[in-house]
Amino acid sequence: MVDDIPGLRRILATSKVIAVVGLSADWFRPSYFAAKYMIEHGYTVIPVNPRYDAILGKQCYRSLRDIPVKVDIVDVFRKTADVGPIADDAIAIGAKVLWQQLGVTNADAAQKAAAAGLETVMDRCVKIEHARLFGGLNWAGVNTRVISAKRPKYIAN
Repeated sequence: MVDDIPGLRRILATSKVIAVVGLSADWFRPSYFAAKYMIEHGYTVIPVNPRYDAILGKQCYRSLRDIPVKVDIVDVFRKTADVGPIADDAIAIGAKVLWQQLGVTNADAAQKAAAAGLETVMDRCVKIEHARLFGGLNWAGVNTRVISAKRPKYIAN
């Protein structure tokens, strides 16, 4: 499991296509806010939710297996109990990373994904980590606890 600053920075710097499973069309939901932020920072976000045809102007897919393009990160905004089949789909489509959002911690699904060669992240938000590691939070006065005189190997666009 990736849980260190260099690993998270590398994943976010080298991954550009994010399938967001459980993305809501409601503007006030955390999944919507995170997806909008990632789009605004140059990522391609693919909504996965059978309830909608489109979210944030992007075609919405019923499942990961319906997506016609290569996915780097599968970002899971679902209950912990629902992650197992999502991990199976992430493995089947050849994703690079299974990312479980804040509060989502399915260790069995993470272990299954890791055994299949995917990197895994649990209980972290892509939006928060991107803002923390590539600038953004510190402008609002938030202490990101990431202080270094060294230029990071990976720099976001």
